[in-house]
Amino acid sequence: MSFILGLLLLCAGASVVAADFHKCSIIPGRLKQVDVSDGEVYGVNDEQRVYRMVDDQWQELPGRFIHVTVGPAGVWAVTEENHIYTLQDDQWEIKSGLLKQLDAGGDKFLVGVNAEDSIYCLSPSMTMSTSSDVTYDTVDGALKYYSCGPLGCWGVNSEEKIYYRSNVSPLSCQGSDWQPIEGSLVMVEVSRDGSVYGVNSSGDVYRRDGISVRSPAGTSWSPMGFCTTFKHVSHDGDYLWLISKCGEIYKCLAV
Repeated sequence: MSFILGLLLLCAGASVVAADFHKCSIIPGRLKQVDVSDGEVYGVNDEQRVYRMVDDQWQELPGRFIHVTVGPAGVWAVTEENHIYTLQDDQWEIKSGLLKQLDAGGDKFLVGVNAEDSIYCLSPSMTMSTSSDVTYDTVDGALKYYSCGPLGCWGVNSEEKIYYRSNVSPLSCQGSDWQPIEGSLVMVEVSRDGSVYGVNSSGDVYRRDGISVRSPAGTSWSPMGFCTTFKHVSHDGDYLWLISKCGEIYKCLAV
């Protein structure tokens, strides 16, 4: 089904200008979360099955997970019991620790949060270690969602407040301090090129504008203007990957 037809069904007569503007398509399947980086696409569905995109087709991987991430630090996932695994040669290898959400978008370092919203990072020496026993650095503060990129890290807490973490690097994945950012989001994702996108409690998608080396926290939020609502977003290259509140998968030009 084309995206324009999908919008007509979803929005019941609303303008389809957004469909033309964003040039979206619906990807077959259902997911609750998706993560993309350098052309790689991974996702998990409501049954905790994990998939990756291979030649435009979903390929199921073994295991049951609630969250998956792909990036410079590799492919990682967590189970419903918050156990942590990394994918090595198409086999999941368990690592020590417990996290409910993680992100591999940093420069070979991994970040994540646990069930109590405590924040952790795993240095490159640990992400590349073959040992199952790894040591995490703690980060001050409390977040329910945390994501990193080349110009710093972004997080959202349980009150949907947004924060930017400065001076995060492979040598210092703890960073230095938190900068509160205006707005309210339930999740936020940083892409490999430093772009930042988020979703609010109403399902609206926003892009952070004005991000640069001199202004890594950006200047303002711009609504993407989609006709339907979403619960998850991830960005790679020219495209946004979005999961609707009913699990539909959308791939849209990030314009």
